[in-house]
Amino acid sequence: MTQSVASLAVETLIANGFDNLYCLPGVQNDPFFNSLYDCRDTLAPIQTRHEQGAAYMALGAALATGEPQAFCVVPGPGLLNTAAALSTAYATNAPVLALVSEIPSSGIGRGYGALHELPDQLGVLERLTRQAERISDGADAHAVLQRAMTALRSGRRGPVGVEVPTDAWSAAVESVPDDLVAPVRPGPEPDTAAIADAAQLMTGAQRPMIIVGGGAQDSSAHVTQLAERLSAPVVAFRSGRGVLPSDHPLSITTPTAYQLWPHVDLVIGLGSRMAMQQSVWGVDSDLKIIHVDIDADEIGRFGPPTLGIHADLADALPLLADALDATQADRSEWRAELEVARADAETATAEALAPQYGWLGAIRAELPPEGVFVDEMTQCGYVSWLGFDVYRPRTFLTAGYQGTLGYGFATALGAAHARRDVPVLSIVGDGGALFTINELATAAHHRIPLTTIVFNDHAYGNVRRIQRERFDGRVIASELTSPDFVKLADAFGVQGVRAATPDELRPCLREALSSDEPTVIEVPFGDVPFPWPYIMRPPIRGQQPRG
Repeated sequence: MTQSVASLAVETLIANGFDNLYCLPGVQNDPFFNSLYDCRDTLAPIQTRHEQGAAYMALGAALATGEPQAFCVVPGPGLLNTAAALSTAYATNAPVLALVSEIPSSGIGRGYGALHELPDQLGVLERLTRQAERISDGADAHAVLQRAMTALRSGRRGPVGVEVPTDAWSAAVESVPDDLVAPVRPGPEPDTAAIADAAQLMTGAQRPMIIVGGGAQDSSAHVTQLAERLSAPVVAFRSGRGVLPSDHPLSITTPTAYQLWPHVDLVIGLGSRMAMQQSVWGVDSDLKIIHVDIDADEIGRFGPPTLGIHADLADALPLLADALDATQADRSEWRAELEVARADAETATAEALAPQYGWLGAIRAELPPEGVFVDEMTQCGYVSWLGFDVYRPRTFLTAGYQGTLGYGFATALGAAHARRDVPVLSIVGDGGALFTINELATAAHHRIPLTTIVFNDHAYGNVRRIQRERFDGRVIASELTSPDFVKLADAFGVQGVRAATPDELRPCLREALSSDEPTVIEVPFGDVPFPWPYIMRPPIRGQQPRG
């Protein structure tokens, strides 16, 4: 039976488990939305007020669920408006499908000045994603869509792009298989000899430490098993938070890990570049490194490890645990050192950054363990990397190394839309909030129960602090005139309240997190201690850090 590329795209998305499509329709994708109309109860269109909102919502939904999510936008300015979200999806290994229209096929590359024409749009999309292709006509549509679906679920995750010229949406597709579910590529086979060598290194280590990144988010049980077998503390900087619950005795914060770092004799990196530890804290010849990652290019990114294992953690970790010698080294002394370091480092950090810890403590007291917390490039957001307890995988969402100012609100909105079964809380500064606060209209329209705290200091606070402290108080272009966010929330038809202290915040949070409506809580915010000396610590080991 003949069908159009547009209808095939809709059917392929549904067959591969997509329930929602974050989108902003336009003339170049009208045929696609016409096909979607008849399936809108199965693949729900979630229209946003800006293309960046659509892409960020897909990002948040992907990070919170671990499942591929999709957005659809027009070409040119539409695609470019999603670039920050795509770069953040790339940085955080989020499986996001960018379904992007293109100008008519006859005009591509000719410079006619067609509506929304962008020089080499596919080249732009290729550089923002892990894989991008164009559907040229009905003959290649099925193959392109299948490759995209496979890429979203195989190997190292990340954004994938599919570009469709305006005329190609209506092109006829003569024949496709009945089963549109795309296959998943098998992961790399773990090297048995490397597994044995790693087990020997781990068995003999006296002071092992495990570092987890975003690649370990779906391997919590296996990481826990390995850590307990080795009595190895587990640390995550940002993207790996929650892999080992904060209330587990082997879970440590970055300040604790830093204090222990000079004494570690074996570090095991799981789904992490170990960038901070290797390139900032420093390494030396006494430190052995085991690096396990599904992406071969990441193994040894900051210098050759003692042993690299190219494998999916789901395959490698059970083998490593089974291969460990039943007779482990006595690590009771190491556990004792861990407790001392934890008490020293966490107490010192909490005292130094007491105002931020006070706000984060109020949030943690009211947000249930399964609740999702979305950080931002704001003072409490930075400190949350150090001092916010996380109890479940995929409940601490971050922009990772991209540090995307302004990503937080719309990303949290996507998380709240995809995870209506748990409370979702976003913290933003007044500077970052105004990047996507227009999506309050989307929250109201779709009744998305997101709770947002806006810390309002009428500045790009981090920038202003650096200007004051490092550039002799020469403050420039960092002070802002921000709105009354309570009134702004009211203008969008959502609840807005204000809290001046952590004690005032708690009842506001209690009510908001139990509501099925969006809420904005404005917190007037003054100067607080500078957190970065506690985040970017100086080298503590070795003469020459890697990187």
